[in-house]
Amino acid sequence: MNLLTDQTKEKIKHNILLPFQNGEYESAMEAISAVLDELYDNIPENRRISYGRVHTIKVLSEYLYIKLTENNAPVFQIASDLFNISIDYKGTGVALGILSFYGLEDYKSVVPYFEKAALSFYWDVREFAQMFFRKLIKKYPDEMREYLLQLVDSEDANIRRFVSETLRPVQENKWFYKYPDYPLSVLQYMFKESSQYPRTSVGNNLSDLSRKHPELVFQIIAELVESGDQNSYWIACRACRNLVKKEPIRVMNALRLNEYKYKMRIHKRSDYQGN
Repeated sequence: MNLLTDQTKEKIKHNILLPFQNGEYESAMEAISAVLDELYDNIPENRRISYGRVHTIKVLSEYLYIKLTENNAPVFQIASDLFNISIDYKGTGVALGILSFYGLEDYKSVVPYFEKAALSFYWDVREFAQMFFRKLIKKYPDEMREYLLQLVDSEDANIRRFVSETLRPVQENKWFYKYPDYPLSVLQYMFKESSQYPRTSVGNNLSDLSRKHPELVFQIIAELVESGDQNSYWIACRACRNLVKKEPIRVMNALRLNEYKYKMRIHKRSDYQGN
């Protein structure tokens, strides 16, 4: 699915790339918003739920990075300036996207921007931060693990949530299914998380991991329950969202419950007796 038509590319060239290189950021930001709307309109209607506006920001930021690099433009300076002056999630999202590509060659320069975005008041910006940061984890797994281990001790719940979200086995992180010890080596320090925002993310993370490693997650759940910590128990319950679909009795046994509720579905032990 190619969203970048020749007409759109011309608009990007004249309305974004040239203003960027001339330092005309306000003009470029207005054009970014318009181009993103155009890219969204180019998505077939029956595929917009799957792709949507997040995909348009990915497409535009990658294209801008490629063109800026081809033109020998100061990519980092442009992206950092855009990040610093953007007043909405669109400009900030595109800036983070460009920075993520630049970071594949120089991660030390871009990491502070992701940490700052993780602290944003705006949910969209926080989501773009963890989404684009995964690219750096894949390229620099050892360096990014050390960095995330430092952030685990942050006093800010948004930062701790950023850590967990960057380690979910989605998109660039599919390789976690082959090497689950990688995300768990960081997540284990969040198994007593007291704040609901990052705690929910940790539970979701384990639930995702259970799709490919149910026995490993059952083992973790047992340890969390056995710990006696109420936050750990909450994470254990959240981690069972996928497991309960196939093994409801085992989940209830692990959690020491007679019923397990998630969203609108309630699994009762009595419903499965005799099966």
